[in-house]
Amino acid sequence: MYDYCVIGGGIVGVATAREILRRHPDASLLLLEKAGSLGFHQTGHNSGVIHSGIYYEPGSLKAELSRRGAEATKAFAAEHNILFDVRGKLLVATNPVEHARMVALYERSKVNGLDVEVIDRAELIRREPAVTGTGALFVPTTGIVDYRRITDVLADSVRAAGGEIKLGVEVVGITESTDGVAIDSLEESWSATQLVVCAGLQADRMARLAGIAVDFQIIPFRGEYYELPEHRSKLVHHLIYPIPDPDLPFLGVHLSPTADGKLTVGPNAVLGLAREKYRKFGFDGRDVWEYLRFRGFYSVARANMRTGMGEMRDSLSKRGYLARCRKYCPELTRGDLLPREAGIRAQAVLRDGTLVHDFMIERTPRSVHVLNAPSPAATSALPIAEMIADKLGQPRRS
Repeated sequence: MYDYCVIGGGIVGVATAREILRRHPDASLLLLEKAGSLGFHQTGHNSGVIHSGIYYEPGSLKAELSRRGAEATKAFAAEHNILFDVRGKLLVATNPVEHARMVALYERSKVNGLDVEVIDRAELIRREPAVTGTGALFVPTTGIVDYRRITDVLADSVRAAGGEIKLGVEVVGITESTDGVAIDSLEESWSATQLVVCAGLQADRMARLAGIAVDFQIIPFRGEYYELPEHRSKLVHHLIYPIPDPDLPFLGVHLSPTADGKLTVGPNAVLGLAREKYRKFGFDGRDVWEYLRFRGFYSVARANMRTGMGEMRDSLSKRGYLARCRKYCPELTRGDLLPREAGIRAQAVLRDGTLVHDFMIERTPRSVHVLNAPSPAATSALPIAEMIADKLGQPRRS
């Protein structure tokens, strides 16, 4: 019998395990991860941005936790000599509609208490000669880091504190009782007084496995990236983002320097044919069949038909993808777009078709389930871990 078990070895799960052992250093803890390495899925397939929180609804968990998380991530990276770079981000407006959205976004940033500067076209070109637009918002606190490296260092802390981490373990059974929780894999079984589930792309399935009546489903969206050739890696210094459409859950195709010196373009947002297959046209019949049977999927499809068709077209055509980038960086060419592995976002959708934008956490007497943790979950992982630990009881020996 362990005091705590954590299912999920992404950055949120590993950060939670570390936070539990920080608070209860004598507790026994087991972390289970299905993949063969930690941070393999969403943690290891994102653009590595330390988000500031400018986009998020004032008062939402995203707004609060991304602001706290950005500070905590930078402090953790500095403490453990993990390379990070705070370059700042430019959100570029390219037409009158986007300019109006930019002004509204600036007002939201003030409500969220962020340091944001409005710059005009001339100042934008002065700072980034390869970028064009009618103006931009400059967010100086945005940075870049390798979240998989942070996850590995967090895991080192878990092991140093006596926690056990088992990889390649697929959980197939969760049974909660008044005394604890039984966790079963195909090969082994364990018991814990309390359970935390940070399953990401499998969050809905793990919740149903535990007997929780969930009214949502995870629908996968592929985020496809390109990488610029080495001689173009200094094309921009800052992170360059478009002004997002407030009616869409995704931020749009952006130029992102990475912590290892590369420059990436992306991601788009294409309906995925699998939750955990990253190659183009990767297919999993179970994943597709589940969302085709889900009523909420059709509501999302109807509401976003035009956008979805555009995303699919640009996924199939490098020319279309390039046109989206050239709106704010016109000197990019088709030859600049080199292949890079895609990411897959776990998008929670309610039965009525509502996209869940904020973090969503469910508590039972013996468990905590992180049901929705989209971007900026990596940025927010450390304060999310604190919030989860607050919901847990004391270890049985206390």
